[in-house]
Amino acid sequence: MNNWNEYLSSQGAQLAADGSGHVADFGHALTTAELAAGFVAAITDQGLIAVSGDDAATFLHSQLTNDVEHLGLADVRLAGYCTPKGRLQATFLMWRTVDAVFLQLARDIQPPLQKRLSMFVLRAKAKLSDAGGAMVLLGMGGAAADAALLPLFGALPATPWSRIDHALGTLIRVADVFGAARYQWLATPEAAQAAWPALSGTLRPAGTDAWRLSEIHAGVPQVTLRTQEQFVPQMVNFELLGGVNFKKGCYPGQEIVARSQYLGKLKRRTALATINAPAQAGNEVFAADDPDQPCGMIVNSAPNGAGGVDALVEMKLAAIEQGNVHLGSASGVPLRILPMPYALDALDL
Repeated sequence: MNNWNEYLSSQGAQLAADGSGHVADFGHALTTAELAAGFVAAITDQGLIAVSGDDAATFLHSQLTNDVEHLGLADVRLAGYCTPKGRLQATFLMWRTVDAVFLQLARDIQPPLQKRLSMFVLRAKAKLSDAGGAMVLLGMGGAAADAALLPLFGALPATPWSRIDHALGTLIRVADVFGAARYQWLATPEAAQAAWPALSGTLRPAGTDAWRLSEIHAGVPQVTLRTQEQFVPQMVNFELLGGVNFKKGCYPGQEIVARSQYLGKLKRRTALATINAPAQAGNEVFAADDPDQPCGMIVNSAPNGAGGVDALVEMKLAAIEQGNVHLGSASGVPLRILPMPYALDALDL
């Protein structure tokens, strides 16, 4: 990974100012228009857990919000891991091979989360290990992405939430955005470095911030250290994205999640907003008509190339509808609510 970051630095990458070692961008934050045209991003904030063994799928099926036992080899799904009170400790991008089930998550929560899951393996034939150390992750999207990737892979995953294995690595198609497909490529540093000149010659080179911005505009949330145990899955629209299976068996928090779905107890959703000020996950937002208590919290944010950030913001439904919401206090910088890429269903959740 260090050699990969050194290579990217030689190509103009700039590291994040927080000392994390993440590749933030290549000189400037991309705008949504630049993302829509076509980009290739070095994603450096993600971790990867491999769960192997005869009981890997059965074990995870009993722990996560989604169906693992019937996860096909070409499938990709979102899944959550909840506390007994139904609050998300982690969100995963999940897929499987013949040897293991893979869970991609925010790197800043991987070590304690992996340790916690391991505690519940007990007598199951399942082993959790860090699978990300020898691999790097690239994200591609926008109108020019397909043409840039086809010469490398020959064929691409046909639909969102599907994947292919290739000699070059694993290529995953995630949620589309801006009318175009988006892909994640899990590769060896050598393969990624060999492909980078061609990809960055066709697509605009970018870092983790650009990928996070594309995720935000796709409406796909990720729980990070700042937001652990803050949200029931429906609060971040997780079931709308296929991240919750209500027909599977029990898992930690299942009763709370099901009750929220079927009894209409939830009054909160996540909306897309733009903010003309710095903001980060975990920051609270306030409605002007109820200034004494927060009406919501930022789930994810990323620089938008226009001097501010775009963000996924979990809020009371009434605050989303009224739109008079501010960062930090009722007199703070206003949020401008943007259209979501999918409907926040008609149920009063």
